[in-house]
Amino acid sequence: MQRTLTIIKPDSMEAQNAGNILAHLEKEGFQIQALKRMRLSEAQAQKFYEVHRERPFYDSLVAYMTSGPIIAVALARENAVPHLREVMGATDPANAEDGTIRALYGSSIERNAIHGSDSPENARKELHFFFSRAELIAAE
Repeated sequence: MQRTLTIIKPDSMEAQNAGNILAHLEKEGFQIQALKRMRLSEAQAQKFYEVHRERPFYDSLVAYMTSGPIIAVALARENAVPHLREVMGATDPANAEDGTIRALYGSSIERNAIHGSDSPENARKELHFFFSRAELIAAE
């Protein structure tokens, strides 16, 4: 069993699609192991997206991710990281396959409904960004 992190982004929260997205993930065989609703501070968003600091979209990404509440979710299943990437769809919802979360709920390349870890290594880092070791151990 592999773990990964997903974030239900502010646009999904505003549109009240969090429940639909969580149900979609469960139908895809993911177990929800931990879940946390919160609003990222600017400092938290800057740290989380630090890898993109030099990219032109960094400031708007930080502003967007702090614009409203999010839900951070620890998910588990076999091949969780690649399967979540497939279920989410392309970053730009206009290019996402029909039936993927971004095709269903995203509206632009930035307001694309959901975040997912892109590698097992990043999944571990991202999970520990949002969840304590005790919260993740309790979820096993």
